[in-house]
This record gives sequence, C-alpha cells and structure tokens, in this order.
Amino acid sequence: MSYAKVLSVGLAGVTGQLVEVEADLSPGLPAVVLSGLPDTALNEARDRVRAAIVNSGQRWPSRRITVNLLPAGMRKTGSAFDLAIAVVLLGGAGELPLAAFDGVAIFGELGLDGTVRPVRGALPMVAAAAKGGISRVVVPIGNAGEAAVVPGVEVKAVDTLHRLVAFVRDGAPLLDPPESGPETEPDGPDLADVAGQALGRRAIEVAAAGGHHVALLGPPGAGKTMLAERLPSILPELDDEAALEVTALHSVAGVLPPGGQLRRRPPFQAPHHTATVQALVGGGSGLARPGAVSLSHQGVLFLDEAAEFTGRALDALRQPLETGRILLRRADGATEYPARFQLVLAANPCPCAKPAGDQFCECSPLARRRYIGRLSGPLLDRIDVQVTLDPLGAAELLAPHSGSEPSAVVADRVLKARAAAAARWSEQGWRTNGDVPGAALRRPPWRLPAADTKALRTRLDHGSLSARGFDRILRLAWTIADLDGRHRPDGDDVFEATQLRTGIAP
Repeated sequence: MSYAKVLSVGLAGVTGQLVEVEADLSPGLPAVVLSGLPDTALNEARDRVRAAIVNSGQRWPSRRITVNLLPAGMRKTGSAFDLAIAVVLLGGAGELPLAAFDGVAIFGELGLDGTVRPVRGALPMVAAAAKGGISRVVVPIGNAGEAAVVPGVEVKAVDTLHRLVAFVRDGAPLLDPPESGPETEPDGPDLADVAGQALGRRAIEVAAAGGHHVALLGPPGAGKTMLAERLPSILPELDDEAALEVTALHSVAGVLPPGGQLRRRPPFQAPHHTATVQALVGGGSGLARPGAVSLSHQGVLFLDEAAEFTGRALDALRQPLETGRILLRRADGATEYPARFQLVLAANPCPCAKPAGDQFCECSPLARRRYIGRLSGPLLDRIDVQVTLDPLGAAELLAPHSGSEPSAVVADRVLKARAAAAARWSEQGWRTNGDVPGAALRRPPWRLPAADTKALRTRLDHGSLSARGFDRILRLAWTIADLDGRHRPDGDDVFEATQLRTGIAP
C-alpha cells in the first residue's frame, strides 16, 4: 500500500481554504475513487488526470486508487485540483519524489495532452494560501501574473505536467511570472464631452466626492447616459486593499483581463435592462458566482433605462445598498460577496419620452405616474442625489466646449474632498461621507446648528421627508462642504443638499 499527500487550495466565493489532496494506492481491481464532496467537474478529473499522465510519458498505476480531499466536509468545486491530483498519484506510485513540494500549494487544470490550463479565482486562492502560512505556490502560467501580486509568496508557473515532473526529477527550472507592466486599461470618456447640464455635472461631482448614489431623470438626449459613463473618470484610483478585493472578484468571475494585473481603476458595470435578478446579484449552478452588483464593487453600477428593469430586479438592490454585501444561498451552500458600489439610475419621465414635455407628450398623467412608479419608493429613498435634467437648447448644444471642465480637473477636487472626509472619519473607520451612519451626524460634535436644519426638521415632522432622507441630506451637506474646502457645512450647504436630494428647495 502506498500513500502520498500534497497541498492545494479550494475556493468558495472569494474565500479560499487550504485543501490536503491525499492518495492511497492499494492492490485490487484498477479503479479511481474521489471523496471529499467533489462536484461534477471534479469527479471528471479522474479521466483528465489519467490521460494527462499517460500523454506526458508517465506510467499510470494499475491499482485501486482512492483520492481524498480534506477537509472532507467542505464542498470542492471546479477543475483546479487536477494538477495536485496528478502529482499525488505519481508520488503515491513511487514515480515522483514529493519532498520538493513540502509546504507548497499546487493548483491548475489539466488538458488531456498534459498541458496546464489557467483556472478562475487564482488570486484569492494564492491569498488564502499565504494566509495559511504557505510561502510558495505552483500555478498555471496563465495565472502567474495575478498570483504574483499577492505579497510574501514565491510564485512558480508551469505550462505542462511534463515540465513539473522534469523539475522534480532532473532539476529543470520552472517558469517565472511575467513582469507586470503599467495598467493597460484604456482611458474612459471625459466630462469635457458633456454639453451644458451644470446641474447634472454638479450632481455627478458631489456623488463622486462622497460616494453617494444618483438618480438622473429627464428626456432622451439630455445627457443622462453621458454623465453616468463619466463618473468613473473622476473617481480616485483604488488603494492596495480595494484593488486586491476587486481583482479577486473579477478573477473568480473569469473576467480578469489578460496579464492579471491589479485593477486600480474603479470598475463600471452597465447591465442591459432585460437583466434578471440572478444576473444582477449573482447565481449559477452549484455555489453562486458574482453578479453585476459584486463586479461593480468599489466602482459604479449603472442602470440605464432603469424603469424598464423588472421590479424584482430593482428591489433586489435594496439590501446590498444598505449592507455593502450580498449573501446568496443555494442548494450547495451559501456564498457571500462584497457589493459596495455606487448606484446610478437613469430614466425617462414617461413611456413615449417625447422631448418637448406636455406639448408633444402622448402619455396621460396616470401613465407617467405608473411609469416612473416602477422605481419603487423604498429604492429611491436609498438614492442620495435625485435630479431632473432639462433638455438641451441649441445655444448649449452648439456652444464651444472650451469652458467645460475635463475629468482631470474635477477628479482633483474629488480627491481633495475625499481626503478631507477620510481624515475626519478615520478614527471611526469610515472613508467617505456616504459611509457615515446618520446617527453619528445627528449627535455632537457633528450635529449641525438647529438654524441650519430647521427646514429639514419641519419636512420630517410633516412626513414629506423620511428619516433616511434626512440623514442622506446631512451626508450630502458634508460632501458639499468638503468640495468647497470648508470644515463644516452651513445653511447654504444644507439648502443645496436638499435640492440635490429632492429637487425642491426647502
């Protein structure tokens, strides 16, 4: 009887865990048994591994083979264990000494010809290995770039099973990760392209500075989509922690660009209005994969033609808007993903969306109310900035745009405003004004003078403003003050915040 063991990494959502892959080879009828809660893809590994070993010039052990993955109570998914299973089988058969793999985590998918193919989620898997005390990993060459961004881990790569065998037997070198160059993601659209719409530009700037959600209403051609698409261009780059988190999510979803570099720019997701609930929040067979809300984590989720989305899809956003996380329970288990994004809604005022209002609109007042009513009250109550854009006139559209500020200028103001907010709230662990609980703004030392909030309190008492709306106006007022370089908001800031929130002067 022969026994061997190597380390690999399993993944559940974006959470990784070290997995011991052990093999027992005993006399008996030739067979391969996999245990440890494997899914379908992992159960099929026995055929992939056998073909890969034989086609790599190695001898397949004709014995009864039991492969177990520990901890046995953790569900194992995907094809990332193929390479570790092949190594442990060759080690158990006495064909390959495994001393070189002590304290090394191995993962990768095998092709039938012995090639080692990349897998999803390599970055969080290497991060989990590092957290478990592993300082060396062997990964597919296609995953080496993203694996190398995890600090404190020595990454070696392989392109074939034969190369790995030659490394152990003959000391042939493994491959090094490619050198990471500068981020190659192209620049997005610039705010200088937007004609007119001073109110819309101000709303987007305030939203970027404070991490606030935005709803843009208005007729077609007013610039709603242009403004929303330019919001990422004025957001600050992601810091190391946020970049690792975002890159890990995109790695799990399989949408990380080639090269596997850290994503420093805030992501932007704009799903079509026919998107289902599962497409937005996450889904799929087995353990759920991240949806648009998680892929826009630390960035922007833009819902164009928001009133055309189903009510179920829109209301599914309410919980992650509050908590910044999404918990998905399926038959195979629960998966939690981060989902702290800025929501931008854009909608026409009515189904016909005629540009000239009542003069040409074919919709009845009831039809208008029903159409905009598809955006439920509880959802809109969570949107900090709600502005209605007027149609562009000929003078604005045809005027030279030399006076329009480019994104770089606005981004500089946003960066300074965020730095001021971070310095103010750092002791409490908040980074932007949009993160601050309303209770903190209603208590000393951050409570504003009664004279500055008198109109807000009156509206709250009359029921025309909810408690959540009251708190969000306070947050907006602090952001406006930060943009203007003042330490505390005054009555004018509260006035502007109320207009941005409700469209109505207090």
